[in-house]
Amino acid sequence: MARFKQQSFFIIGFLLLTSIGLGAYKWPLFSAVSGVDAEKKSTPKHAHKHDDNTPTSVSVETSRQEDFPIYFHALGTVVPLRTVMVRPRVSGEIVSINFKEGQQVKEGDLLAQIDAHQIQIELQQAQGQLLRDTALLDNAKIDYARYQTLLLQDSIAAQQTATQAAQVKQYQGMVDMDTAQVNNAKLQLSYTKVVAPISGRLGLRQIDQGNLVQANESSLVTITQYQPIHVIFTLPEDQVQAVLQRQKNAMPIEVIAYDRQEKKALATGKLVAIDNQIDTATGTLKFKALFDNTDEMLFSNQFVTIKMHIETRKNITKLSTAAIQHDRQGAFIYVVRQDNTIELRRITLGETQGDKVIVLSHLDANESVVLEGIEVLYEGSKVSITQKDGEPIKN
Repeated sequence: MARFKQQSFFIIGFLLLTSIGLGAYKWPLFSAVSGVDAEKKSTPKHAHKHDDNTPTSVSVETSRQEDFPIYFHALGTVVPLRTVMVRPRVSGEIVSINFKEGQQVKEGDLLAQIDAHQIQIELQQAQGQLLRDTALLDNAKIDYARYQTLLLQDSIAAQQTATQAAQVKQYQGMVDMDTAQVNNAKLQLSYTKVVAPISGRLGLRQIDQGNLVQANESSLVTITQYQPIHVIFTLPEDQVQAVLQRQKNAMPIEVIAYDRQEKKALATGKLVAIDNQIDTATGTLKFKALFDNTDEMLFSNQFVTIKMHIETRKNITKLSTAAIQHDRQGAFIYVVRQDNTIELRRITLGETQGDKVIVLSHLDANESVVLEGIEVLYEGSKVSITQKDGEPIKN
């Protein structure tokens, strides 16, 4: 029994010594691995240093000092200057259609012809009535002149002369009424020719030849005026004062309409009107611009992107937005020194237009700023410029 206990203590002691030895062997390795992990975790982004001195390949852009136009951007809708629904002004049968769908017409062009026979008969009746009453008026005037002569000779009663004078006025009134009837019939006859009230583009035909139309009810076609044309768009309320200030200074405001992708300029116009109240639901104000649209690039109800020129900053340093980096302290860039080492430089930014941004401080003209290859750069790192301002560099 005692011998068994001695063997047990010996085995337990052997196992303890073996465990301690293995732990002592693995501890330096574990510490080394943990130290590497800790170093990786403590290395900030864009500040990892290479173990070798191999330069990092980068593309750079040269900062420029130029005039910098400021634009306000908005989405707009094309609105025609005038849209007219052409309706007949007299009733009757359409005997001819004199236009093609989608055709450009000028004011006064003949669009359709309505049967005029009934109105021509009414005109003849009115003209005959006028002729008869005109003859009665002429005869009454002759009698009145004779009565006046007889009255001077004391050969007729004054009452008879006065009665004849009244009859002359009666016939004169009838002639005036007949003249109005003739003129009205002529006017109605002119309405049998349906003409374009404005210049513009025709829409689709809404009625065919042979149909009966009612005055001021049936619609023939729609005409939309495209030259000139309006675009209505909205701007946020915090941009309104800049626009109003430019208007107060009597400075014209240029407005450019682009397609929805803002890749192609469609037309150039000018701001002509500003709404009188801000929409409380959206915090925006409506604006209206006028475009000549001579090439008809703008179409009714078309959605466009608007760029409104507000001002031009003179001799401003500008840079591509792709070169700008940000962290908790703000914006910064990587500038390449003369010895091809990197300087991390804090900057102050201004307005952004497209892919360019104004740099207000800590950047001069003609400095090389890194555009691509930024991920592994840090203060003082060595770089090799492979591309400058979009052109490859041959080393």
